Amino acid sequence: MLVTSRELLAGAALDLACGDPEWLPHPVRAIGKMAEYAEVFWRRCRLPLRIAGALFSITVVGTTAAAVRAAPRFLRTYWIYSFLACRDLDIQARAVISALENGNLAEARRRLSFIVGRDTAQLNEREIVRAVIETVAENLSDGVIAPLSYLASGGPAAMAAYKAINTLDSMVGHRNERYREFGFVSAKLDDVANFLPARLSAILICCAAAFVPGVSAVRAFGTTLRDARNQPSPNAGFPEAAVAGALGVQLGGVNYYAGVPSRKATLGDLITELDRNAYKKVRTLLYTVEAMFVGALCCWSWRK
Repeated sequence: MLVTSRELLAGAALDLACGDPEWLPHPVRAIGKMAEYAEVFWRRCRLPLRIAGALFSITVVGTTAAAVRAAPRFLRTYWIYSFLACRDLDIQARAVISALENGNLAEARRRLSFIVGRDTAQLNEREIVRAVIETVAENLSDGVIAPLSYLASGGPAAMAAYKAINTLDSMVGHRNERYREFGFVSAKLDDVANFLPARLSAILICCAAAFVPGVSAVRAFGTTLRDARNQPSPNAGFPEAAVAGALGVQLGGVNYYAGVPSRKATLGDLITELDRNAYKKVRTLLYTVEAMFVGALCCWSWRK
């Protein structure tokens, strides 16, 4: 591993302690701003949109990785902290659940709209909880396991490149008229970059479930094998299926995007009804999975 166990532990600890406060400069916001300028530039070049989009992706991802690689070594802990999103994911999700606990459905819908792409204005409590659990499961892979995986294999520069790929997918990886061609390469890069981390996340969720009261590791494993590949995304179904099986709930179904329905296959079996108490188990799984993976990477670093 290209960072020390001390740097890894310090970065993970800072993430758990601080999250991502708005006042602190964040490299992902810088990546997003760079992407905005790069999109304007490459669209003006009047190349075929798919080629322009490919060059756009190369520009943003390459510049991000190069900038982090050239940065002083003492910033390594900062990069690890910045590119991890475990605590912030929990904070955002808990804000939605807290609004439900306070009986404020409108506030829960508003808060949910910050962390999901689907329409939230008409969701009932069960659908809000389903959306929270699905996004936490998916982002456990995107925001925790994948960044750590790339950190272990290529250091902070690889971690940064992954976060750039992930950011570009969220910005331009849409199947609408504006981005169907321009965002094609960004979306495909994200699929490739998340292929192994998504499956590793499912394995880790299954393992973590063995240590979390009230969830089932056996059911998580079986549900992942049965349902993970049934989703349109090649990756999101793996952590989502593992969480659904662990909790004994059913995820998936119909979502609306800009008023247009999108039906996804269900994940898991309806053993337990979805309610806001389910999130307590999900957040325990979230932190347990991160602790297991960080611990494993530290042991690997020490052995080397």
